[in-house]
Amino acid sequence: MTPKQSKIKKDPTFEVVYKPWGSYRNVEIKKGRLIKQIDVLPGEMLSLQSHIHRSELWIVVSGVACVRKGEEILSLGKNQSVFIPRKTKHRLANITDFPLRIIEIQYGDILDEEDIIRYDDLYGRC
Repeated sequence: MTPKQSKIKKDPTFEVVYKPWGSYRNVEIKKGRLIKQIDVLPGEMLSLQSHIHRSELWIVVSGVACVRKGEEILSLGKNQSVFIPRKTKHRLANITDFPLRIIEIQYGDILDEEDIIRYDDLYGRC
């Protein structure tokens, strides 16, 4: 290991966080904006939720996303996107046999995991 390498510290803010439905990792954090990479395992889904302080833009990188936005159900493929306004109930699911990867861009004053209101959850987190 070179002296330069030994000074590089891993930032836990950007490490992979594992969830029952898959994983996510923060890619960029700026004032008022947070960018995440989200991977959803085949057959899994995130909780039905909303946020008070943030809106979200989801862009499909690979796979097919089944998205609930309010009462609307959407199927999105690679390079397609959906905007979720704050306070809108929403859910992301992967109903295929293939991995799903999206980029999520959060916009708002508070961009943390505490700003989640769960209405329904397969994993008992409500």
